[in-house]
Amino acid sequence: MEKLEFTEAALKEQLDRAEAAAILANATEPRARWACYDRTSGNIVIHLKDGSTFMFPHHLGQGLANATPDDLAAVEVTPSGIGLHWETLDVDLTVPSLLRGIYGTKTWMEQLHQQQTVA
Repeated sequence: MEKLEFTEAALKEQLDRAEAAAILANATEPRARWACYDRTSGNIVIHLKDGSTFMFPHHLGQGLANATPDDLAAVEVTPSGIGLHWETLDVDLTVPSLLRGIYGTKTWMEQLHQQQTVA
């Protein structure tokens, strides 16, 4: 097996490219500033860094359908703003996916589609 070696210059170049990519992503991709559970409507509400707001019925999110209101209210925004996390539920959802109407895995989305077709 070939041993990979990095020079200091090559490593710095890779770090610089990664930092530039992160800056671009932070400027162009949706990021959450904060999120909450609205007990009245049953929606998860995401306030984005660009000032807009997105909400979805909690039962659409994989792992959230049978959660208690207190568990849903414990939503945390990841430091990057790209994800939502519920520690007690062991649930993680990404903001860009949610904004595209993707509320979980492919299997979960197929189950949601089947439920909507039957209803």
